Amino acid sequence: MNPSQLTKLLKQEAARVGFNITGACPAVTPAGFHQFVDWLEQGFAGEMTYLEDRKEAYQHPSHVLPDATSILMLGLNYQTASPTHSPPGTGRIARYAWSNVDYHDLVHKKLKQLKKFVKELDPSIGVRGVVDTAPLLEREFAELAGIGWRAKNTLLINKTAGSWFFLAALLLDVPLQYDEPMNTSHCGTCTACIDACPTDAFVAPHVLDATKCISYLTIEHRTALPNSLRSQMQDWILGCDICQEVCPWNRKAPLSHEADFEPIEGHNPIELRSLFKITDEQFRERFRKTPLWRPKRRGILRNAAIALGNKPHHENLAALALGISDCEPLVRGASAWALGAHRYDEAKEILIKSQEQEPLIEIQQEIAEAISRLSLDQQ
Repeated sequence: MNPSQLTKLLKQEAARVGFNITGACPAVTPAGFHQFVDWLEQGFAGEMTYLEDRKEAYQHPSHVLPDATSILMLGLNYQTASPTHSPPGTGRIARYAWSNVDYHDLVHKKLKQLKKFVKELDPSIGVRGVVDTAPLLEREFAELAGIGWRAKNTLLINKTAGSWFFLAALLLDVPLQYDEPMNTSHCGTCTACIDACPTDAFVAPHVLDATKCISYLTIEHRTALPNSLRSQMQDWILGCDICQEVCPWNRKAPLSHEADFEPIEGHNPIELRSLFKITDEQFRERFRKTPLWRPKRRGILRNAAIALGNKPHHENLAALALGISDCEPLVRGASAWALGAHRYDEAKEILIKSQEQEPLIEIQQEIAEAISRLSLDQQ
């Protein structure tokens, strides 16, 4: 079978199993590899040490599939409903995590179907499907495959689909018929994404300091959140969609036809106060198959406490009282900070009582600072 025939059949099968966007490119050293290395050296990856650990593997797709020759880049739309109002006591989740499934599982299922199709065509072809966990600079290869361009917020934009889609890749050790690369950015002079970022995470157009990004902070940052950024994180508890929501290219982006991406009740937005009542086991049972599992219970409750602190309300106090006595120091510290944003006598009483019982010096300091903030507000 010649490359043209194989590519045509692969793209047809990709569409059949549900991928909305396809493009083929050669498996080469990505043009932006050195920029990726520079980005790591500047410390913009934060606690994502797995990127540094596998740095050299990003230099060529053969580290993902030996003798890799071609890549079929794939896009899967995930936009469903629009965000609803987030009243006090609730928080926001990025759209990709609204459903009751982890997108990795769904995309891998489709990739397995494609791999099976390839093997039925020719068992001798080496093939591997990956979705954002392998050492592959997907956006670089998506540009090379003509799928879209990297926007100023570093995400990939497709003229038709906007940026509301997951990227995946099917690597093969045989040639394909390659698409024309996307060599032009269509962002123009627009800086909406940069201007809208509440934490100023964009160092420059196309350069993200992940250590300031709300998505990174709520998912990848596993320790106490930086004091300087907490009040800017608004009510996001997992991910952030702000830079995508303001992008003009997303105004007419299509909706997904995947039933598994439909938001489940209680995720758009999510009620936060009741989360402080659940145990590790209950958290596992509820969120094990969803993206909320990645930060684990301690990370989600830390984020929830910060979100409640950014939307003070008297009815938050009972939940934060549970939080400041939680078994996890991460949750206690964030709850102390949040209580310091509630200008109620009860909040100060909870803090003072907790200070007497807190065994860890760093959490005692969090509590002392929260009491000090309340005392200044009450003068």
